[in-house]
Amino acid sequence: MQLKKSFRVSIYAAFAVLSLSGAVWFLANWQKDLSTGEIWQQVAANMLMIHGGTAMLALLLIGALIPVHLLRGWRSRRNRVSGAVVVTINTVLIATAFGLYYLGSEALRPWISWIHLAAGCSVVLLLPVHIWLGRRESKAKRDASANTLASVSHQPALSIVRIQESPVKNSDRMTGKRDKRARS
Repeated sequence: MQLKKSFRVSIYAAFAVLSLSGAVWFLANWQKDLSTGEIWQQVAANMLMIHGGTAMLALLLIGALIPVHLLRGWRSRRNRVSGAVVVTINTVLIATAFGLYYLGSEALRPWISWIHLAAGCSVVLLLPVHIWLGRRESKAKRDASANTLASVSHQPALSIVRIQESPVKNSDRMTGKRDKRARS
């Protein structure tokens, strides 16, 4: 299901900012533990704010994506496996983000953080695959339909068959009325 260009660009931009801010936060967080520089602490905090704000926008976009893309794609039985994987990974990201933000358990937090990081890396890899598979399938369908139309248009028309007009007028077909000639 091809999305409108503005919507598609918004989703791509949100996921790109999420990916970059998450990666920069990870590096800054790793650096702040290794060095004594306060700059890494500030970079990590800023990246976390950008990441969290963009995640809220991404949640809105994902919510809008459900009726216009996900449900239609599921009903048409197209790209289901990769779509289900992307939905599952996004669900894990949402659940772990909730856990990171709201759970205060120091025992669970490192596990949730690593799961969130792994899911984030996975979606960076699998979302482009889902898009590529969908475009490949759409192109194959367009090519097949173009070939079908081309083969149908080259078939000769049967000119020996004459279609006789019905005594019922087009306007009367809607109301069920018949012409007087048809009744006699």
